[in-house]
Amino acid sequence: MRLTVHILSCVALVGVFALTGCSKKEEQKVGEPATSQPGQMAKKETTVVVPESVKGKWKAVRIAVNDKKTNKETVYTVPLGSSISIPNTALKIKVENFLPHFTMEGTTLTSLSNEPKNPAAQVRISEGDHEVFKGWLFSLYPTTHAFQHPLYGFSLVDFVPAN
Repeated sequence: MRLTVHILSCVALVGVFALTGCSKKEEQKVGEPATSQPGQMAKKETTVVVPESVKGKWKAVRIAVNDKKTNKETVYTVPLGSSISIPNTALKIKVENFLPHFTMEGTTLTSLSNEPKNPAAQVRISEGDHEVFKGWLFSLYPTTHAFQHPLYGFSLVDFVPAN
């Protein structure tokens, strides 16, 4: 009798390991894009939604560009939807969106209100013909997802309301 219980326990354990031992590759959900390398997460596309309460209420952001060699900081005002070239460099900054109360809900990036409680600017930075950064600059959290450039630092320092 004890031998039978022991054998049944072993069979049950083997069954449990067989059912729970799938690899990450086998756990891929239906409809998810396959990744190019095992263990690499598939990047989901995010959507930026600017609420009606925010649209047209802001006209520009101010971005500080710090020259790391000279430790000189210059602040540039960049209108939303526009780009500027940084003098004496090959750099160009384009501001795509501004969210005064940035939040992420799943893959949707939006603003909870028009109050500047977590200001963020979506920017693209190019050097010559190459885009070197596409992401967000956060006023309250300047090191979050910060763009690392060997010569220059970038930070969101202010935002300009529409009058």
